[in-house]
Amino acid sequence: MKKSLIALAVLAAAAGSASAQSSVTVFGIVDVAYRHLDNDSAGTRDVLGSSGLSTGRIGFRGVEDLGGGLKAGFWLESEVKADEGTQPNSRFWHRRATVSVISDSLGEVRLGRDFTPTYSGLADYDAFGTTGIADTTRIYKVWGGVDTKVRADNQVSYILPGNLGGIYGQASVAAGEGTAGKKYFGGRLGFKAGAFDVSGAYGQTEVTSDDVKLAVIGGSYDFGVAKLMAAYQQAKYQGDKDEHMTVGATVPVGAFVLRAAYSQSKSSDVTDRDANRFALGAIYNLSKRTALYGTYAVIDNDDGAAFTVSNDYSTIAAGDKSQGLEIGIRHSF
Repeated sequence: MKKSLIALAVLAAAAGSASAQSSVTVFGIVDVAYRHLDNDSAGTRDVLGSSGLSTGRIGFRGVEDLGGGLKAGFWLESEVKADEGTQPNSRFWHRRATVSVISDSLGEVRLGRDFTPTYSGLADYDAFGTTGIADTTRIYKVWGGVDTKVRADNQVSYILPGNLGGIYGQASVAAGEGTAGKKYFGGRLGFKAGAFDVSGAYGQTEVTSDDVKLAVIGGSYDFGVAKLMAAYQQAKYQGDKDEHMTVGATVPVGAFVLRAAYSQSKSSDVTDRDANRFALGAIYNLSKRTALYGTYAVIDNDDGAAFTVSNDYSTIAAGDKSQGLEIGIRHSF
């Protein structure tokens, strides 16, 4: 009997030690907004949509401590459209599906579907977080066949450790596996010290007739009373050049956060596809996890452009103005 009790105590201690060395977290965001959308000659539409402040999601992430400063980790994340209760993509783990080996001193090797370094180099400096009707990438041109605008499948990434005095970076390669528009390589290098952050990124995607080459530079500075940010992106393909820039600010006022941004897109191709976007918004934090928000955004399209503020209403004539107002609530867990 005594031996049995000792054995049970040893097993319990071992189980406790194992659980202390590993963890799994369930997380998510539920975000729903009312939107009034006006696309000029195409008319207006009122909709209930999702992901106005943050993209709706549910996910699982975990880390196991392997000892000696080494960890193993995983991240599985799916998008959730709470207004319809659907997952709006053919692949369930659309947002992220990765497994990693992480060293405190040497960095991280990450495998799977993830954000590309070039996208992160732009999104990190958008005052509206590339989400909702004020998303700066609403006027971002994407050539047909390119599947790496935001994320890349089959990606192998190396991420620098966090002990380099503010220097951070990532290098990524994605195998196309015989599919045009999926083969990608790119990298990002940045420096962050206190309120200051600056980075540059470059990426290249192989498509059927040529490579799409993308370069991004961006930065931000937090003055306390306001955080200013800006980014510039240039893309080249078959002799065409597209330029995209955005500047913005966030201003905390008590429980409120005020936001403003301006973006411009210029294209050198034969069609006049230039566009300008202006946005204003406010967030009211009810708690650390729950917020109310409102945003107004307008896109002024040139004669050959047909960008819209929302996929909820994408019908528009070239050259028309697209504008919208959204009011919503976000809860994270």
